[in-house]
Amino acid sequence: MEIVYQFMILALLFAAGCVIGWGLEVFYRRFKPSNKERVWINPGFLTGPYLPLYGFGLTLLYLMAGLERYIDIGDRFLRQGILFLLMAAAMTLIELIAGEIFIIRMHIKLWDYTDMRFNYKGVICLRFSIYWAALGAVYYFLIHPRILRGLAWFSHNLLFSFVIGFFYGVFVIDLITTFRLVDKIKRFASENEMVIRYDELKKHVRRTALEKKEKYRFLYAWRSETSIAEHLKTYMEKQLEAASLDRLNDFISRKKKDR
Repeated sequence: MEIVYQFMILALLFAAGCVIGWGLEVFYRRFKPSNKERVWINPGFLTGPYLPLYGFGLTLLYLMAGLERYIDIGDRFLRQGILFLLMAAAMTLIELIAGEIFIIRMHIKLWDYTDMRFNYKGVICLRFSIYWAALGAVYYFLIHPRILRGLAWFSHNLLFSFVIGFFYGVFVIDLITTFRLVDKIKRFASENEMVIRYDELKKHVRRTALEKKEKYRFLYAWRSETSIAEHLKTYMEKQLEAASLDRLNDFISRKKKDR
């Protein structure tokens, strides 16, 4: 039974990380300098209020917090510093893998660090690796000691099982329906040799809805009177216009510019 309880704890951590990370990203993307319009954006590729990347991240931090005793260094501060660097490296690796999968396999960029120094393909960068190290330290000192008792209680509580079951039920349904939409976007991007920035596409949908005086939904951004195919077509036209003004980026390939 102990294995079941541990599994339930990890399930709770993943769910909590997904939701908390989503909340952080909503406010970060609202106030980041590149969002000059200061619009609220539903982050990630799913419809609901959760980001799996942060779910994996929080679960990983929980598992890595116990690694300190295996670091054979006498100085406590140095030992913890190395632990936080390992946490930052692990979080950066998760970010890199997720970014590469979406860009290479799906032609979709969910976030972009291109304008930041020391970045790789706009998917990872030094600044955010430092943020991950700081987040690891915050988790280690402020969160981990306090959640262990709470997690143990939740894992033995019947209500906990119901809440977790409900979350994952909704989560799986969201995954299935969203991947159907993503498949359409992927095919369009492949046919037109594009890498689509998901946030920019959502902003485009929002602007189109406002121009046509249609209802815009924060969570269900794609459910509008205009079809996703039409949104993608006008989105590409905007990028071709930008390319003609020598403002070409990874929205459209060089080959497309020369046509």
